[in-house]
Amino acid sequence: MAGVRWASKFFGLFLLLAESCQILAGSVTTNNPNPVVNEFSEVLLSCITTYDQNDELRVEWKKLNAGTDLVYFENELRGDLIDRAKFRESSIYINNVTRKDTAVYRCEVVHKEKGYLGDVSVNLTVQVKPIAPKCAVPKSVPVGKTAILTCNEHEGYPPSTYTWYRNGDILPGDPKSNPKFLNSSYKIDSNTGTLRFTVISKLDIGEYHCVAENNVGHAKCEPQHMEVYDINIAAIIGGVLVVVLVLMIITIVIRLAYKRGYFAKKQPPKGYQASSKADDVDYVRSNPVDDEGDFRHKSSFVI
Repeated sequence: MAGVRWASKFFGLFLLLAESCQILAGSVTTNNPNPVVNEFSEVLLSCITTYDQNDELRVEWKKLNAGTDLVYFENELRGDLIDRAKFRESSIYINNVTRKDTAVYRCEVVHKEKGYLGDVSVNLTVQVKPIAPKCAVPKSVPVGKTAILTCNEHEGYPPSTYTWYRNGDILPGDPKSNPKFLNSSYKIDSNTGTLRFTVISKLDIGEYHCVAENNVGHAKCEPQHMEVYDINIAAIIGGVLVVVLVLMIITIVIRLAYKRGYFAKKQPPKGYQASSKADDVDYVRSNPVDDEGDFRHKSSFVI
């Protein structure tokens, strides 16, 4: 029992000495490692040091995003924080934060005599309100066919979820849960904003609009009307028969025209054809060169 008591006392003394050494050595901490703020608001990136105030410390802040950017170095703010941030002791106060400020920031503390002492990371998340989504609603769809309505926006953070409305009434995720939509057959993907009617009916006629929403706010698109019409089978068949009948009439008319010779090829007119020359006859040329002094023997001249 005495050995156990001595062991417990020794362990308690060891913990006390360890805590004392940690206090003497100092530490770097933060009171908010994961701040989440809305865009255009303000935020404090805290970096708390427990070193002796008489120690000369060098504090550096780095932004770890796609690469590594210096935010605070050699007692000066750097980058795009120059005009909208302030350095307070070891922390940075940012005013009018933007979506580009979302990143991991690391506070590094160096003792000018003892060297590197410690660091702490702060993961800043800037939430962005969604903008008015782009909605695509078909103007008219035949009864019994499939219809797809889309809604999306890419500015909001966290990513928006989507809700559809018809004539001002919200479309429930399950149409069977609401008597107004009991006879509708649709599916809604709230993450992508897609509203899909598998078999559309006249009951689905109306004004449709979509709302995009996240933790910061919401935005909607303008209502668009969707019409559902019947397919007139009799009219389609009648139209096909009329086209076939017209083609038959045109064919008959063309055949009759051919039989009566309207499309026969015209023979070129017969012109005057000179009689062929006799093999042993040489006709006298009527050439100005031939005169009385140029005497030629002709085949018809008999000696």
